[in-house]
Amino acid sequence: MATEIKSKMNIHKPASEVYEAFVDPEKMANYWFSSGTARVEQGKTITWRYDEYNAEGDIKVLETEENRKIVFSWGGAGEETLVTILLEQQVSGNTIVEVTESGFKEDDPHLISKLLGQQQGWIYMLTCLKAYLENGIKTLRASLVH
Repeated sequence: MATEIKSKMNIHKPASEVYEAFVDPEKMANYWFSSGTARVEQGKTITWRYDEYNAEGDIKVLETEENRKIVFSWGGAGEETLVTILLEQQVSGNTIVEVTESGFKEDDPHLISKLLGQQQGWIYMLTCLKAYLENGIKTLRASLVH
């Protein structure tokens, strides 16, 4: 049985703008990580950094489909999970963004708290993305307090 979490949000922008916000490190820095060492492209390993938390980590980009899909793995040894970001362009011009993170260890004694923490993080990131793309708000990033 695969353990996963799923988060969705409706962004009032076309899929092409949403996709660019994910793959362009300069745009991403307005709502998510402080910086990335490269554009998100299939086959690359990229380091994402959070200056505010003095943290960084690598992602391995496994698949990209322009304006539709981004798949990457991240996490330390034995803790690696798979993230799939799907963009569904709506007739209205909006985009439904769905983030699924899978591969959590079912025998992890901290599984529930990890799942809840990751789900909270994805909803927060999607909220920051929505504020940035729809209203140009850049001050929400890295404001979540644990």
